[in-house]
Amino acid sequence: MSDPRLPAAYLQPGTSSFADFLASQAPDLLPGRRAVPQGHAADLAPHGTTIVAATFPGGVVMAGDRRATMGNIIAQRDIQKVFPADEFSAVGIAGTAGLAVEMVRLFQTELEHYEKIEGSTLSMDGKANRLAALIRSNLAMAMQGLSVVPLFAGYDIAADQGRIFSYDVTGGRYEETAFHSVGSGSLFARGALKKLYRDDLTAEQTVEALVEALYDAADDDSATGGPDVTRRIFPVVQVMTADGGRRMSDEEVAAIADRVIAGRMARPDGPPAPLNGGGLR
Repeated sequence: MSDPRLPAAYLQPGTSSFADFLASQAPDLLPGRRAVPQGHAADLAPHGTTIVAATFPGGVVMAGDRRATMGNIIAQRDIQKVFPADEFSAVGIAGTAGLAVEMVRLFQTELEHYEKIEGSTLSMDGKANRLAALIRSNLAMAMQGLSVVPLFAGYDIAADQGRIFSYDVTGGRYEETAFHSVGSGSLFARGALKKLYRDDLTAEQTVEALVEALYDAADDDSATGGPDVTRRIFPVVQVMTADGGRRMSDEEVAAIADRVIAGRMARPDGPPAPLNGGGLR
């Protein structure tokens, strides 16, 4: 007997995509379907930056700073920009904070819905494609300055390795090798990772390299927040391995950040990259 409290569509077998179901039953609830006044709205909403990710043997790490800006104003000092997408993956948000958080929640529900309907989890490529579709649906808002460009990473059980995916505002999906960064401070963060990254780093060393990269991004980009030792606000770090994903505790990240800051007291530009072979002497 059907439940009279629910519309018939909710009780019929259908698509494994929650976003597609929502588009057919309540399209106004999708972030990209809402009407936005004409004009450029980028400076009217808080924006989040910067997100970094790097792989290591046996997994992948994602980290994000905690600052959100609105124009030239610091809108929030302790915003969370890195979220678990499911047990083995995480998504970091860059762009319009409110829309980005909403998109993350929809993506989390999308993955959970698929697992309940199909009885299995999506592949890493499948997850990356689903996120690309959600970004693509927000294109109209992106054209008005309300863009969302996340970074997606996770442990691929089938491939037995960590993987990283970046996107553009049209939903274009690109797999990255070793490390990547998005957001206004990404140029400086990637520059730091080019000299710090090695493919034999441990999980903790990878976390330290990402914290160093965020420090460099904050040093040159006003929209990126560095470790706040006064308020004890540090990056959000998610580590994903074959055992699943976990957010590192504030105490764990604080210990690494304190070590990075202590090193910067002696060398403000950060640790040097060793030259290979017969470099300059």
